[in-house]
Amino acid sequence: MKRLITIFLFSFSSMLCAQEERSVLRFDEYLAFVKKYHPIAKQAQLVISESEAKLLKARGAFDPKLTLDYDRKKFKGTTYYDKLNTSFKIPTWYGIALKANFEETDGVYLNPEKTLPQDGLYSAGISFSVAQGLIINKRMASLKQAKFFKQQAQADRDILVNNIIYQASLVYFNWLKTYNEVNLYKEFLSNAQLRFNGIKQNVEVGENAAIDLVEARIVVNERALLQEKAKVKFMKATLELSNYLWLENNIPIELQENVIPNVNSEESIDDSLNISELAIYDFNIETHPKVKSLSYKYESLKIEKRLKANMLLPKIDLQYNFLSQTPEVTNSFNTANYKSAVTMRFPLFLRKERGDLKLAKLKMQNTTLDITVSKLRIKNKVDAIKNELQSYTIQNDLTDKMIQDYEQLVAAEERKFTLGESSLFLVNSRERKLMDARLKAIILENNYFETKANLFNNLAVSI
Repeated sequence: MKRLITIFLFSFSSMLCAQEERSVLRFDEYLAFVKKYHPIAKQAQLVISESEAKLLKARGAFDPKLTLDYDRKKFKGTTYYDKLNTSFKIPTWYGIALKANFEETDGVYLNPEKTLPQDGLYSAGISFSVAQGLIINKRMASLKQAKFFKQQAQADRDILVNNIIYQASLVYFNWLKTYNEVNLYKEFLSNAQLRFNGIKQNVEVGENAAIDLVEARIVVNERALLQEKAKVKFMKATLELSNYLWLENNIPIELQENVIPNVNSEESIDDSLNISELAIYDFNIETHPKVKSLSYKYESLKIEKRLKANMLLPKIDLQYNFLSQTPEVTNSFNTANYKSAVTMRFPLFLRKERGDLKLAKLKMQNTTLDITVSKLRIKNKVDAIKNELQSYTIQNDLTDKMIQDYEQLVAAEERKFTLGESSLFLVNSRERKLMDARLKAIILENNYFETKANLFNNLAVSI
């Protein structure tokens, strides 16, 4: 990490005295910067913060509550009523609420049932549900679901981070591909230029025909054109790579011309993406973030189904409060003075409640199918990618052998041309075949790396 920071600082510094000196940006260094500083990676962390805020909000339903209600009416010098009601309520887990209350009333036209002792009346008691809301209620359900949502958010965060790492990897591999293409065309342009200079000298001394010089110049210009096109592609790839490089405080980085990719990236890709054979062998589909996210969603829906099933029960709320004028005397709260209430509600057809329960069950069935399909899809994709990687290994070996054979053909054709037994056309033709083969090897290598990144994306491993 420190090494990468040094690269950038030196790139930006005016004290850099050797511009032609190259600084290599390794794949693992690049991924470290993306994971730590990229804005989207930081946004993924906000999902966790959001879930924690929702959990805090759900816990707020169990916070103690202090209320005060004061109502007074005075008209033409007459106090109609003066009412004060304060209460302190503590909700508990199983739908039971503890409540303490103080009431004080006065007035000429006060409702008789509101008449209280001169110094007011104190009460303490409980309220609870005996059917609907006792075993589970909205407060309990919301808190349990918020806890599952937090765990689901962590799995979703892992998916988001995995996706940004995957996209960043593809951009790096494209950057590497275009860099290799530039070097390839540069090498073959150099060969064509050397051949052109040699033929030019031979034409001057009469050993070669002037038409050979024209053919050599065409090849030089053709390869110079290919190199320029490759440079444009490399420049675009470099700018695209810069989109994924940031420093602290959301400061973007623009790569300088002297920063190049690591041409030996294959050695570090598996370790950087954590897709070594051992990691793949230990892969458990149940720990996949997508499956975990759906599993937590299913658990949350189970809570919702329990709540909807509880709504089929009648709503019966009970209240009982001890009354006292002298709360400082402990035994003043007794069964001789009390206030109680019973409230019951029960829809006759329960159509809304039965409909909600059916919808909750359907959501659970849908999520179960999603989990089954996701597991199968992930497994099949991983298996297909593993087979694809094996095929690319074979293709790379075959391509390397083809390049070796083409190199021998070019070398042999050049010797024959030197001895006057071949033509410039045949030499260029052989070399063009070699160039095409090496270009295919670069593209094949890029496809191989992209497939590894695809494996990382489908395994959704963390790095």
